[in-house]
Amino acid sequence: MTRAFRQQADEQILDRAAALFARHGVEHTSVQAVADAVGLSKAGLLHHFPSKDALHAGVLAESARFSEGVVREVAHLPAGPDRDRRALEGMVDVALAHPGMVAFMLAPVTQGMRAEAAGAGAAALEAFGVDPETADPERVVRVIGALAGLAVLTLAAHEHGHTTAWRPLVLATCSDALGHRHPGSPSSRPSTREA
Repeated sequence: MTRAFRQQADEQILDRAAALFARHGVEHTSVQAVADAVGLSKAGLLHHFPSKDALHAGVLAESARFSEGVVREVAHLPAGPDRDRRALEGMVDVALAHPGMVAFMLAPVTQGMRAEAAGAGAAALEAFGVDPETADPERVVRVIGALAGLAVLTLAAHEHGHTTAWRPLVLATCSDALGHRHPGSPSSRPSTREA
């Protein structure tokens, strides 16, 4: 097995494991369930990751890498629409490429804090310059709403095979949730606007 192929297989395994961990929690996700999700036997999966603990550690490391990458990309920007736009673009691009990781990263934000992924959720909020303890409640609600929308819409885009076509619509919807109009977003059709 070539190194690139092995890395791609490991990334796919971690992404599927992350999605299952986000949905069911680590304690309620079996190694067999992850193996089934990626089309491997349990022994085949254990060849890549020797235990559920190793899978969990891999998911934590990957989710931290992705979330910290987005934070690094926007950390130099002051809070405001430009930082929000760049943070959304980074999160959406990660979500469209790695839907399970984003479900895991955002589970603490959208489903309540779970200790195993709280760091990734905090990093997602940090990308938008939000500290839930000190930020304006409206801002906290808008950011959590945008992140919840991002999670749901990117997962649906994957499910329906529309990742490229939906990207600008996801960005526009999440920007609207933040109270911004996303530059270059499709304008609303008159027939779909409220009267």
